[in-house]
Amino acid sequence: MSKLPKTLQNLPLPIIGSPLFIISNPKLVIEQCKAGIIGAMPALNARPASQLDEWLAEITETLAAYNKANPDKPAAPFAINQIVHKSNDRLEHDMEMVVKYKVPVIITSLGARTDVNDAIHSYGGVVLHDIINNMFAKKAIEKGADGLIAVAAGAGGHAGVKSPFALVQEIRQWFDGPLALSGSIATGGAVLAAQAMGADFAYIGSAFIATHEARASDAYKQAIVDGNSDDIVYSSLFTGVHGNYLRPSIVAAGMDPDNLPEGDVKTMNFASGDGSKAKAWKDIWGCGQGIGAVTEVTSTADLVARLKREYEEAKARLR
Repeated sequence: MSKLPKTLQNLPLPIIGSPLFIISNPKLVIEQCKAGIIGAMPALNARPASQLDEWLAEITETLAAYNKANPDKPAAPFAINQIVHKSNDRLEHDMEMVVKYKVPVIITSLGARTDVNDAIHSYGGVVLHDIINNMFAKKAIEKGADGLIAVAAGAGGHAGVKSPFALVQEIRQWFDGPLALSGSIATGGAVLAAQAMGADFAYIGSAFIATHEARASDAYKQAIVDGNSDDIVYSSLFTGVHGNYLRPSIVAAGMDPDNLPEGDVKTMNFASGDGSKAKAWKDIWGCGQGIGAVTEVTSTADLVARLKREYEEAKARLR
């Protein structure tokens, strides 16, 4: 068994909702937590920066009230994603906010920094770090992260190319702490499979885009419902780092998805909350390969209920 900090123990369902750039908001996070999974959003989604204070107050107060009214079925903790990239000129401000509200879980990505981890540990918070290979995993733990999120092939956003089987087994050879697995997970059976491989949690993002609470356009949500793994394009053009995107959005932007030029990692820029070329690519939709399991736009509560039902059914099949 993995060694889990108290914050991550006894969750009703072993799922972390991945923080969705631009799309995640307090409404989605709150509904995820109330449904029994860790809800998450990027700090940079709050714009202007001052809005982060308001959003963290809303999430904290709403979940506290829910827990008071439901002592026998409390909400899961929530998480905030911090982009630890040198171009993120909001990091210091946003870190002050997460410390102020003692955010239970922080997900760091695009860089690992000891000072960031120390600040989170100062109030007892837990740090999970995004990685795409075993080398980055070791660096993250050396710099003080408590756990890892293995972003394997097929994940939405800045995904790696490693098979989840290879990535998890390499990490588990030396690390027995918290481990979440990301990559094409959109069913309860896949959640159980992630645990069978050695992960503690499934990390699910794309399926939550097609929920009523998500801050995505109706066209984006419908494209996820209509699409499958054949509609996912892996490209570095849009941020300078390889990621997975929906083919129809690339076509709509007037480009050939099968002949995209390479991007330049030097162009990545998160200054004041903007992603690289954010305005130029604002209608390019990130998405993972697991969307074939998404057949309707639904509520977050109903999606989690389906995942839970499928998870129990998968366990029953194995028994």
